[in-house]
Amino acid sequence: MKSRADIPALLSLAIGGLLTTAAFLMAFFYAPVQMYEDLFHWDVTFQIFYFHVPVAESSFLVFTFAMFFAIRYLMTRDRKHDTRSRLGMELTLIFVILTMITGDLWTKARWNVWWQWEPRLTTYFIMTLLVVGYFVLRGSVEDEERRATFSAVFAIFAWIDAPVSFIITRVMQDASSHPIVFENGGLAETPAALVTFIVAQIGMLCLAFAIYRMRMREEHLKERLEAAKIALGG
Repeated sequence: MKSRADIPALLSLAIGGLLTTAAFLMAFFYAPVQMYEDLFHWDVTFQIFYFHVPVAESSFLVFTFAMFFAIRYLMTRDRKHDTRSRLGMELTLIFVILTMITGDLWTKARWNVWWQWEPRLTTYFIMTLLVVGYFVLRGSVEDEERRATFSAVFAIFAWIDAPVSFIITRVMQDASSHPIVFENGGLAETPAALVTFIVAQIGMLCLAFAIYRMRMREEHLKERLEAAKIALGG
């Protein structure tokens, strides 16, 4: 029998699954294909953005969530905040990997190359390495308190790259070849495209919340199991 603690995660998972499925269908059968006259043609290159952008923005939001609880841990030294920050970083890793994959698919389809060292791609790649480095750091420190402290500090400083990567295409427009889909007659000026994007974004965030809740529940079960083992051993 499922406990009530599972209900928000299950509801969020169901809603997220339905919305992302709906967004996938809307991307091909409802939203316009050709958004930018001089940039997109009749192919699936723009459809990728309906998933690439929500995944990328989710990575920034989840990273911010992880950074917030890293700060909370340093302020309170409460281990639950370290756990929340770590789980947030796990989600961030999932989303940055998905962002890199979907971004590379678009890059290959549109530019006929798998990678280009332009400002957005470069700063996001650095962010990906920092997120991976976070887990390398956690695995290299044995003492629990020091591991939590070092990881929190690293997460906070690593997060600085997130807003840099987010705004760099607007600050360095002349040097950046990365599309800005909310400007120049893009998503914001095309209702069908904007609705599709919003559905995809909400669905992605629902899935993120569901995964986080499930991982948090798993951590609680592990803690209870460890406590039971200690009690039985005593």
